[in-house]
Amino acid sequence: MLNIILASKSKVRKQILDSYDIKTNVEVSNLDEEPIKESMLKEGASPEIISKNLAELKANKVSQKITNSLVLGADSVIDLSGELISKPESRDEALEILKKLNGKKHSLISSVCISKNGSMIWNYTDKAYLTMKHFSENELITYLNKISDDALYAYNVYQIEGEGRTLFLNIEGDEDTIMGLPIKKIKEYLELIK
Repeated sequence: MLNIILASKSKVRKQILDSYDIKTNVEVSNLDEEPIKESMLKEGASPEIISKNLAELKANKVSQKITNSLVLGADSVIDLSGELISKPESRDEALEILKKLNGKKHSLISSVCISKNGSMIWNYTDKAYLTMKHFSENELITYLNKISDDALYAYNVYQIEGEGRTLFLNIEGDEDTIMGLPIKKIKEYLELIK
């Protein structure tokens, strides 16, 4: 299997790649995402387009520095009826996000991009649909108190493979996509080019 560089500090993405025996080195892109998101939102870009662009920018940035290597960039966002919801930066923000999602269906979009020598050579975007049960504010606070800071800031506001599963009435889609990496498509592509 090819050796690729993961342009992400996400431990979950690294674990998914490891579990599929895809050898990876991590080189964080350190892309400042917020101004890019703000600019794209002002231009009317959809959450899906923003996710795709961020995955590509991360991969391209790292692949400009590390030439002749395959670099994998990834980005995940929540789309709530066209509203882009990013990872929380505080517990208060996490609670506000859960209150917004409470009792509603949203999509989680995960985009991946493979770049080489500063240019995208492949990309893929997948969506999963999640319908959250209805909770009181106290129940949401109780849920958040069970989640460690690491987990909270790494996985948006829910960990589908852990405590977060209890939040949902219905989940449609690939769990790897929900965790931030549609691995089956990545593996298919890597098999094609090896």
